[in-house]
Amino acid sequence: MTRLQDKVAIVTGAASGIGEAIARRLVADGAQVIVGDVQDARGQALMTELGDAASYRHCDVAREPDVRALVSHAAERFGRLDVLVNNAGIPGPGGPIQDVDADAFDVAIGVLLRSVFLGIKHAAPLMKRQGSGSIVSTASVAGMRTGFGPHVYSAAKAAVIHLTHSVAMELGESGVRVNCICPGGIATPIFGKGYGLTTEAADRSVPLMKQALSQLQPLQRAGLPEDIANAVAWLASDESSFVNGHALVVDGGLIGGRLWSEGLQRREALQAAMRSLAG
Repeated sequence: MTRLQDKVAIVTGAASGIGEAIARRLVADGAQVIVGDVQDARGQALMTELGDAASYRHCDVAREPDVRALVSHAAERFGRLDVLVNNAGIPGPGGPIQDVDADAFDVAIGVLLRSVFLGIKHAAPLMKRQGSGSIVSTASVAGMRTGFGPHVYSAAKAAVIHLTHSVAMELGESGVRVNCICPGGIATPIFGKGYGLTTEAADRSVPLMKQALSQLQPLQRAGLPEDIANAVAWLASDESSFVNGHALVVDGGLIGGRLWSEGLQRREALQAAMRSLAG
């Protein structure tokens, strides 16, 4: 496909997981992709694999100089930026609220929320001068419903969704669209990292997560990074040219409510109990 032919895109957190799938999909659709990450070895390897369509820049998304340099690289090398995907993320601290370390809170907010703000802040002037552009940030169903993630992660993702709504009202007037994706249960190494596994062990945990997540939603399979990449590619393209300020849920129906089969089992159990009383 060539629906992103001659487009220039930045993808943060693109050396692994969802970000890697997004980078691969945008290149397959014809875009020039700048990979931003702190995993230098993986980022360089991906750039080498993708060839001339990709370049890699070290970027700590919580640091403004790094994000500014990433956007400047696009402007200096290509003279434009058509797509920004704010994807970098970490699980953040878990556990009861009284056990959440304040420094860990700050780190999580830096990667999950501050990074999105910084990406939009530095991409906005360039895109506004062009009169076009698509900004897509990775939020989560955890930012829409409770119980799908740790407290800090969930709060940060909720903020990403609202920041998307708010900035879309500003940048839309300049022809720049701002949207976000809300993934459900996607089998990636981030779950393993959330349990304290090393990078290598977290990679090995993905098949286990596929199985664990397969029964979570009405569509009986785990979400895959490619599912999110497909949605991002659509939001990045002109096919979604009238979509702005939207939080696109890609979750297999997870936030729709209780599974029908679970509700049926409960109703049948209640009916049996009622019949026993009647007898």
